[in-house]
Amino acid sequence: MFKNGWKLGLAVTLAGGLLAGCGTSNDAANPAGSASANAQGQETGGGSSGSKVKIVFSQGADQTEGTKKLIAAFEEKHPEIDVELREFPNDSTQMHDQLVTILGGQSPELDVINLDVVWPAEFAQAGFLLPLDRYIENDGIDLSQYLEGGVRAGNYNGQQWALPRYNNSGLLYYRTDIVKEVPKTWDELLEQAEKLKGQGGTQYGFVSQGKQYEGLTVAFTELVGAYGGSILDENGKAAVNSPEALKGLKKLIDIYTSSAVPSNINTFTEKETLNAFIEGSAVFARHWPAMYAQANDPAKSKVVGKVGIAPLPSGDVRSAAALGGWFGAISKYSKHPKEAWEFLKFLISEEGEKIIAVNSTQTPTNLKLFDDPEVQKASPLFANRDFVNGLKSAIPRAMTPDYAKISGLIQIEVSKAIAGEQTPEQTLANLEKQINEVIGQ
Repeated sequence: MFKNGWKLGLAVTLAGGLLAGCGTSNDAANPAGSASANAQGQETGGGSSGSKVKIVFSQGADQTEGTKKLIAAFEEKHPEIDVELREFPNDSTQMHDQLVTILGGQSPELDVINLDVVWPAEFAQAGFLLPLDRYIENDGIDLSQYLEGGVRAGNYNGQQWALPRYNNSGLLYYRTDIVKEVPKTWDELLEQAEKLKGQGGTQYGFVSQGKQYEGLTVAFTELVGAYGGSILDENGKAAVNSPEALKGLKKLIDIYTSSAVPSNINTFTEKETLNAFIEGSAVFARHWPAMYAQANDPAKSKVVGKVGIAPLPSGDVRSAAALGGWFGAISKYSKHPKEAWEFLKFLISEEGEKIIAVNSTQTPTNLKLFDDPEVQKASPLFANRDFVNGLKSAIPRAMTPDYAKISGLIQIEVSKAIAGEQTPEQTLANLEKQINEVIGQ
């Protein structure tokens, strides 16, 4: 299925306040013994002996049963803790902005929060998160048992602020009943997408994420990386105005303005991409690993048994799939940091990640689970060593506390370039100037 050798931040300046409510700084600094204290029903976060403590877990809406089963399993193990699920929009940009508003106001309404892979540095710098190092040390969590890239993305300034729940990277999906030879380059993909459109009842040759949101930044990152470019250099300064990045941007524009894609590609998020593919309307699709199970679900999909997967096509240099995924973290303003840690610890445990892998087909970060028969049964991806190795080498998006602003700039400028409102050259010149201004601030 895969070939050997496949290679596969945000600018908030709000100052973090002191720990609010009953979650004192002493709670954060000295979490030792939290599990035993909770199990004995001792007072936690203002509760009384024998009383239940409610914590709020926030994440994007889950269209599977995975999260419900996860919470039920945790509450069975911890009858002294109730977990309330607070769902946010699946549009990561909207979710980010809502979380910034809540945490920027030092609200204690959230305890455990799901963070996109590019958010930990920003949220940590803003003072929104509780450092996890003492919790990890006291409970003996071995981070070497997790995907290295995921652990690294949750670390900022030498401290661990978030722990990886599931990581992933972009994949090329295709109709096996239509595609005879999987395209290896973006040029080949565009050629086939235009040629094969209309076959097998399809309307589009290729669907991907083109809306002005984080998904467009991902698409830009992957195309720029495929042609050897990058957004930031090793010193954290803009590197985007380069010949390599220009090749990538031009190819992205070629694809998104071609006859192969929907005329309204600028409205497509992961949801629209998924729907188009499982409805049988697209020959090729760029999506994350979780789509595989949904595309093969007879209750949802019209293309069951006709779904192939491959690495994203290469540019001049490589196949570059952006690292994706979500992390668990604890709000600095939680009134119940000890209970929040118990839940976060369960989220990243073998049991917790297995529940999500089996029921939501999200790629686990706990390396042991890739050898678990039930996990492998949930998706053939999880049993494929090339896929696992690809995860380890997927390219990260710019890991910087200024990622949100930088991503926002990319979304605006690249959207203008796709719409023909400015040249690719002007787009990259604008981005270089604007990114350096953000970093300078």
